[in-house]
Amino acid sequence: MTPREASQASLEFGGPLGVTVMLVLLPATMFHLLLVVRSGPARLLGPPTYLPGLEELWSPQALLLLFIWLGLQVALYLLPARKVAEGLELKDKSRLRYPINGNSIYDFFLGRELNPRLGSFDFKYFCELRPGLIGWVFINLALLIQEAELRGSPSLAMWLVNAFQLLYVGDALWYEESVLTTMDIIHDGFGFMLAFGDLAWVPFTYSLQAQFLLYHPQPLGLPMALLICLIKVIGYYIFRGANSQKNTFRKNPSDPSVAGLETIPTATGRQLLVSGWWGMVRHPNYLGDLIMALAWSLPCGVSHLLPYFYVLYFTALLVHREARDEQQCLRKYGHAWQEYCKRVPYRIIPYVY
Repeated sequence: MTPREASQASLEFGGPLGVTVMLVLLPATMFHLLLVVRSGPARLLGPPTYLPGLEELWSPQALLLLFIWLGLQVALYLLPARKVAEGLELKDKSRLRYPINGNSIYDFFLGRELNPRLGSFDFKYFCELRPGLIGWVFINLALLIQEAELRGSPSLAMWLVNAFQLLYVGDALWYEESVLTTMDIIHDGFGFMLAFGDLAWVPFTYSLQAQFLLYHPQPLGLPMALLICLIKVIGYYIFRGANSQKNTFRKNPSDPSVAGLETIPTATGRQLLVSGWWGMVRHPNYLGDLIMALAWSLPCGVSHLLPYFYVLYFTALLVHREARDEQQCLRKYGHAWQEYCKRVPYRIIPYVY
């Protein structure tokens, strides 16, 4: 295999052809979801009952509001009173290098620059948590208020969806420093995939449950609500416990809370956790994430597939991300990672996958 063939074989997401399809499919899917969630049938797999005209898609007031929102987030990001944290050092001591082989559409999708900056303003890090994630919470809140105006008070289902997703966003912001160790920051460039995902896909598709409940109210009794809350608590307990254990170990392996955990040494000098949460499955945080995703879809009932789009999409995303992470870890840790996989055979769900 020639060097050029090898670089082509290592391309992700199906290479240029795959990302070209995704450039069209992702925005189309988002608009499809936003249209069908408002329709009477609310069919996930059916066509929208109507297509909006151009006058409905363009609003100077909405554009102005968007720029005001982004400007506010930029101003908050640039406040001097903020904690400064360093990310993990890359193998080449600087930034990720991409193969230069004329795949402009591929580079546009994934991004050539790992951390594009203007002075101290890091565009990828800014977009990762702030405009879209906080915007998601405000969209949910606006839908809750609108339901109260329509029906006199928000439904229990709407309250649960808002509370669950607010906890999720609040957790991300509270543990903001942990984002520096994620694949998005360390490995992925800042291209269409992350920019569109952070700024459009997250706020408008992650809020589908609240949008669905506004147009399709669902009865929810207290016993079922308590059961759903229990599922959410279990998911969050796994998610936060696994992430906290990993972050504590990376910062200080001698910390009393992780010092007794069993590890596997690697050629890089790092240690791989092989007990605790990370001895149960290779990605326990993904397991907690999926359980939480199910919990905030269940208040929408089971009569429609549409509110469960996030669960289906997120499962596919995490399985794909786990496969990408597997390749990265194998290249980085070699034999130590193979040993870890033997010791911890299940990837996300114990005894299943």
